[in-house]
Amino acid sequence: MALPLSFEFFPPKTPEGALKLRAVRQQLYARQPEFCSVTYGAGGSTQEGTFATVAEILAEGVPAAAHFSCIGATRAGVRAQLGQLQGMGVRRLVALRGDMPSGYGLGGEFQYASDLVAFIRAEFGSAFVIEVAAYPEVHPQARSPQADLQALLAKVRAGADSAITQYFFNTDAYFRFVDEACALGIDIPIVPGIMPITNASQLLRFSDACGAEVPRWIRLRLLGYGDDVASIQAFGREVVGDLCEQLQRAGVPGLHFYTMNQSAPTLALCERLGR
Repeated sequence: MALPLSFEFFPPKTPEGALKLRAVRQQLYARQPEFCSVTYGAGGSTQEGTFATVAEILAEGVPAAAHFSCIGATRAGVRAQLGQLQGMGVRRLVALRGDMPSGYGLGGEFQYASDLVAFIRAEFGSAFVIEVAAYPEVHPQARSPQADLQALLAKVRAGADSAITQYFFNTDAYFRFVDEACALGIDIPIVPGIMPITNASQLLRFSDACGAEVPRWIRLRLLGYGDDVASIQAFGREVVGDLCEQLQRAGVPGLHFYTMNQSAPTLALCERLGR
């Protein structure tokens, strides 16, 4: 059986971006993804764009997963928005706590992603497949690795079906995390998130912000290439290709690609995997 693949996009901000993303999606659909997901900005700031992009993917005949965050939200608001997604034909959600836009207090009626998962199950039963986030290298706001695993366990007990990890470049971190999760009784699939390397400064900035570890040897190689984009991308294909092959050989339940709304880097990795 072929390794299940899924692709993540973000809502485009301009008509030109929307046009480009349509072309990107068509190229990636050839890899027969299990689903494509669309991100959701802090505090729901991209909700309109998220829902519109999800609607386009569904219209193109591909299962779409809407990211959905709950921080700062009310139960009535979440109920209405989820009802809208259900009416659109969405059958899969990526349920997240999410971040508030800067300058806002936390507020709202949900404190954790597990609260959102429990609410979805209580209100909508099994209408949605629920994906949640997992952090092999520990969520940057977690009190400890153990507390982070307990947070994942709470999401599973609330009704999560599957987890997608933050991206990583060290397979040992992923395998250790999965082993520790299993030891706690977490029995849902934990799908590795994969970030193609195309832009060194962007990757390092993202990674520092989200707590993803870029091994020192990778960081130094990337910095050493300076502005040589071709070398950065060739190195990225090699490093991330090796990572994907190790994961595939180990029998992971799937791979989830953070495409950054580009097709070529993800397509190159799929080809290397025989997909």
